[in-house]
Amino acid sequence: MRENGGTGLPVPRLSRGNIPAARVFARDPGEKEICMTSKSRDEIWEEWTDLVNMGPKELQDWLETEESRSVGDTEDGESTGHKSGRRIVGILRTKKADLSDDQWEHMAKVVGYNKRHLAQGGPSENVEGSRWRYSLMNWGHDPCK
Repeated sequence: MRENGGTGLPVPRLSRGNIPAARVFARDPGEKEICMTSKSRDEIWEEWTDLVNMGPKELQDWLETEESRSVGDTEDGESTGHKSGRRIVGILRTKKADLSDDQWEHMAKVVGYNKRHLAQGGPSENVEGSRWRYSLMNWGHDPCK
């Protein structure tokens, strides 16, 4: 673990990934990093319910299409967005009271991604068949709704 000037406290770093206003703490090599957002769970929930506008079956069916698999960065054959979509399906099928810390962290990541992607704006024509829309749909948001 990286320490802050020998104090034994973890050194906060700027966030990696898509969690807004977050800090990531370094951990021992090979361990998962812990992301903590400064947003409350109520704030995350409110933004999540506004931005994730696809139902679990609708998203699951979408993820099975070639269009869904055709967008995003891939390191191991599946894009980050596609993997995220599978996690979102599970979150959508989980009661709010039963969500794990990991699911809350992913929800914050999804909110951040969708907000940034929407702020970039989509194409002026053919939004329905655009890679921009397909990418957002992998993250649970259909901009054509």
